Amino acid sequence: MAHHTPVATSRTLDTRLGATVFLKCENLQRGGAFKFRGAYNALSRLDPSERARGVVAFSSGNHAQAVAYASRLLGVAATIVMPADAPRSKREATEGYGARVVSFDPATQDREEIARGIQAESGAILIPPFDHRDVIAGAGTAARELLQDVPEIDFLLTPCGGGGLLSGSALSARHLAPRCRVIGIEPAAGDDGTRSFHTGVLQRVDHPVTIADGARTPSLGALTFPLVRQNVDDMTTVTDAEIVPAMRFLWERMKLVVEPTGALALAALWAGKVDVAGRRVGVILSGGNVDLAAALRLFDG
Repeated sequence: MAHHTPVATSRTLDTRLGATVFLKCENLQRGGAFKFRGAYNALSRLDPSERARGVVAFSSGNHAQAVAYASRLLGVAATIVMPADAPRSKREATEGYGARVVSFDPATQDREEIARGIQAESGAILIPPFDHRDVIAGAGTAARELLQDVPEIDFLLTPCGGGGLLSGSALSARHLAPRCRVIGIEPAAGDDGTRSFHTGVLQRVDHPVTIADGARTPSLGALTFPLVRQNVDDMTTVTDAEIVPAMRFLWERMKLVVEPTGALALAALWAGKVDVAGRRVGVILSGGNVDLAAALRLFDG
């Protein structure tokens, strides 16, 4: 049920970077982000008795919308735990798909604890945003499509929050393009995954302040941490100030509406964080669910 999203290219971008870049446009996915792939895969594998119990999820936005949208398509009741400061557009879209939204204060409350409380009380099935086998497998189909559409890629760069997309992408690359180097990109304020990758010890970051709201997860998961360590070649970070120019280029020159989290991987190239000169590079633009007013303020700044 997920769209096979297009791959975009730009001579201007290639000239600037000295590389051949292929952008996988998951901003054009159903629900506006790659998250639909994992959510739909997980929900579609529930048996009838499980679907009848409904589902509960926790997310700042894209997974929330994805679970809500997939639930509507499959006739499943959904409750979504979202932070009170989640982008308004993402909350409205989640509610628009028919889900019940439960707000919480991220400074004083734990979203997973709230979701597990709802699960215990209602019997709903918990669909976590990244640390779930079916979610990871679904997320990895974005990279699979890219690698099938564009053979012989030397590098694959993907955003990283909780590591679901990165894990799934790396597994796809190991199967389809074993010589491709897979690199995860995080916001500098939420660098727990990068520190975990380089130290071999799971690290945390609490309430990171970054415009990349989709990557504000406190840590990699029990499933994604070992998958990232085993299958990813490197990880690095970009600052918020480095995200904005990449995002602006996508909007102005390529006419692609991409949110800050979705622009993380391109931002790493734009800022020279990864040496890709003369190489063929795949970049996953993970989502386009942007708050328009917030985006305009970023561009004005």
